[in-house]
Amino acid sequence: MPTPTCYRHPDRETGISCTRCERPVCPECMVSASVGFQCPDCVRQGSGTGHHPAASRPRTLAGGTVAADPRLVTKILLGINLAVFLLVAVRPGLVGDLTLLGRAWDPSPPPGSIEGVAEGQWYRLVTSMFLHQELMHIGFNMLGLWWLGGQLEAALGRSRYLALYLLSGFAGSALTYLIAAQNQPSLGASGAVYGLFGATAVLMRRMNYDMRPVLVLLALNLVFTFTWGGIAWEAHVGGLIAGVAIAVGMVHAPRERRSAVQLGTCALVLLASLGIIIARTIALT
Repeated sequence: MPTPTCYRHPDRETGISCTRCERPVCPECMVSASVGFQCPDCVRQGSGTGHHPAASRPRTLAGGTVAADPRLVTKILLGINLAVFLLVAVRPGLVGDLTLLGRAWDPSPPPGSIEGVAEGQWYRLVTSMFLHQELMHIGFNMLGLWWLGGQLEAALGRSRYLALYLLSGFAGSALTYLIAAQNQPSLGASGAVYGLFGATAVLMRRMNYDMRPVLVLLALNLVFTFTWGGIAWEAHVGGLIAGVAIAVGMVHAPRERRSAVQLGTCALVLLASLGIIIARTIALT
């Protein structure tokens, strides 16, 4: 006979049942009562006597708080990318100021100067993640963000999802900075979006879903990455690796140490990215 699962968290096995309604509840949901444990619904309806400050707060698969709007962060990220795109359309000169560039000579304005991350312009590693010039480029990236982001935000929770997006994009920038030619400009949210691809594959595997659709789509995108000209494949690969690593830490962390494992995974990805950036800066200077 299979082990019962929590009625609020179907992915969690439990041997504990509510003393009132007899529904199975996991340790996070159970509420201590005078005799045994009760479920949050019985407590809220007044049929039980227990009390737990977190009883009415259901959690996502990764332990985040379930939000009323599961796409809020995705909408904000979309808005930022679109706003920067429109700003660049009005002021094209911003591209040169915000794009990812290792170290290169900029002849304008006279008498010219050396620009790039290696010259202390660290912000380029982040600003380039929200920068697009071509309509097709931002169109594909924002479509991927909307399609993948909403699902992940609902599964991980807002803060974890935002960490996944930003760290994946940052890791993509770091690998681009390391491998690409120092005078090669790079821009776009592709690194972050590829991080969402990787995280989606991990999540679907964790939930035993059919992975073929996302794997086929990911394979097609990787083919385009390495066959089309003018694409910073380094950002795609860096974001994908970071997204997979972070998602594994997010959805496979043991519940009793979940926050520590998730935070530690994010910290390791960040430290690895910073190590790459520092090493490349030393090499260029």
